[in-house]
Amino acid sequence: MKLGFYPKLAWSGMRKNSKLYVPYTLAGAGMAALFYIISYLSSSESLLMVGGGGNIAIILGMGKFVIAVFSLLFLFYTNSFLVRRRYKEFGLYNVLGMNKLNISRILLWETLINALISIGGGVLLGIVFSKLAELGLLNMIGSDVNFSLGVSVISIIFTVGLFGAIYLLIYLNAVIRINLSSATELVKSENAGEKPPKANWLLGIAGVVILGAAYYIAVSIKSPLTAITLFFFAVIMVIIATYLVFIAGSVLMCRILQKNKGYYYKKNHFVSVSSMSYRMKRNGAGLASICILATMVLVMISSTTCLYFGTEDSLRARYPRNVNVSVWYNEQENMSDESVSAYRDKINAAAADVGIDNVLDYRSIATSGVLADGGLRTDEASITNDFIFTYSSIAEAYIIPLSDYNAMSETKETLSDDEALVFAYRTDYTSDIFAVDDGTQFKVKKVLDSMPCYSGDAMASIATGIYVVVSDKSFAEGDFTSQNGSSYSWKYGFDTALSDDEEMTLAQRIYGVIDRIDENSISSSVESIAQNRAEFYELYGGLFFLGIILSIAFICAAVLIIYYKQISEGYEDARRFEIMQNVGMTKKEIRSSINSQLLTVFFMPLVFAGLHLGFAFPFIHKMLMLFNLNNLPLLIGTTVISFCAFALLYAVVYKITSNSYYNIVSARN
Repeated sequence: MKLGFYPKLAWSGMRKNSKLYVPYTLAGAGMAALFYIISYLSSSESLLMVGGGGNIAIILGMGKFVIAVFSLLFLFYTNSFLVRRRYKEFGLYNVLGMNKLNISRILLWETLINALISIGGGVLLGIVFSKLAELGLLNMIGSDVNFSLGVSVISIIFTVGLFGAIYLLIYLNAVIRINLSSATELVKSENAGEKPPKANWLLGIAGVVILGAAYYIAVSIKSPLTAITLFFFAVIMVIIATYLVFIAGSVLMCRILQKNKGYYYKKNHFVSVSSMSYRMKRNGAGLASICILATMVLVMISSTTCLYFGTEDSLRARYPRNVNVSVWYNEQENMSDESVSAYRDKINAAAADVGIDNVLDYRSIATSGVLADGGLRTDEASITNDFIFTYSSIAEAYIIPLSDYNAMSETKETLSDDEALVFAYRTDYTSDIFAVDDGTQFKVKKVLDSMPCYSGDAMASIATGIYVVVSDKSFAEGDFTSQNGSSYSWKYGFDTALSDDEEMTLAQRIYGVIDRIDENSISSSVESIAQNRAEFYELYGGLFFLGIILSIAFICAAVLIIYYKQISEGYEDARRFEIMQNVGMTKKEIRSSINSQLLTVFFMPLVFAGLHLGFAFPFIHKMLMLFNLNNLPLLIGTTVISFCAFALLYAVVYKITSNSYYNIVSARN
């Protein structure tokens, strides 16, 4: 054949199907741009020079992997709409004399043209917006901004290689599908599947049961460690259940609407429900995909937004005072009043010219194990047996003397030698007794609502924290030995009115004074909020930025799926509405019928996404507690705002795509 025949035929086919190819090409370019931006930022010198920049690189590295996998799945999914719409055209080519090899060549050129535009345009967009993204990220984490523009050759190579491989796989998949179909099947593809699917009660009930079980898990969890252990199981259950409910439930919904004569036999409902009933099995899968993408966006953006705007809350929980001093001892008896007083005097002398207040001053014995009924079990059998289930019960106990507690809380609590006050962080403590293994057993006199003696070490751990206040005599003589070993420490902290630089200078001065450890202690540390604030903002800012990037990708995917559904169903329904108009249906009635169909179908994913988000809220709350963020009003606010913003966007997309559907249907009529 004449040179250039196949490229011209491919370009002509793409141009005639521009309503399908333009969004697909733009989506590919957008995914390539996002991948390049994240790849560029993960190796950006400006970010790596920032303290804690390594954490951001790790976060962005995970995001790069997510974008790569998602791009593969998403482009495959959207390409299926294109190939399906072109089946009849390829079938006609086959009937007119072209063999499958010739059609494969047309597909090859279409794929090459689309890949060149998508990858080239994506890389160009990525280069243009990468600096803007870098400036935004640096601004989020509060770092100095560098306005020099750079291009990452490695990121370009990775982007071209990844998306080149994706488009190659897409091409091979399309060729296989075309070659496995006969010319007759291709020509009649638009009329295939006209047999209405049966409502599968078994699948529908299974979906409802699985979804109910996932919801129960979400609302019944008490411990953050339990939440993180079960989160991915619950996510998989929700995804499976959503597909089952939408596929089986949507067919069942159509059957119920058809049996409701008062609803079904109306001009604006009859055609829409009839057409929906024929394609609901395929339609349900698409709606489920939209629902899952919407839920992912809502969960991700609400949680990362809450984390970012709650950074100061999390920072204060990790560092209870502006300056925090810890001294550790190898034996409990070495933690004497004389040794503690010597350190206290050195610290106060170093901060003599600084106004300090809100002093934190207490001793503690810390040990870890499995939280069981009646206390903490540290024996190996308790920890290793059924590890997956006991992992969520791992806790750290902190034994504190009553005198230190009363001084901190300004209370006058009294305890006998066999009594204790208990405060549980990230869980509920319901037992009437407390003991470490088979050591001294205490009766729980009261479960406290708050604890002034928070330790930064406890907040740094993801394990549950149990604070146990005992009498001074029990603290000195009680048996708290465990098979995991125990640590003995004295904590001292205070707030200041100093600037960040002055506060870090003071912390260094204090460490220089107490670094000369006496024979009773084994190590010490001095931490300040100012010293670690940047690292917190870098971590949470990086997560927030990644949440925004992934949300943009998922929103674009959901929008494109909605658009393709409207376009493909518009072509399928055009003939039906033409027949109805020929028998007397007006354009106004057609519009009303279309609105009835779209409102019935396309707002179901939004409703279910809101339902999923509501039941996921306890999961989100518990998992944020692992970041020491327990600001419930902030989480409620970010969740509500995220849902309202997404619902508004969803309504706009619905309006635009419904017009596309109507234009296709009315154009033929």
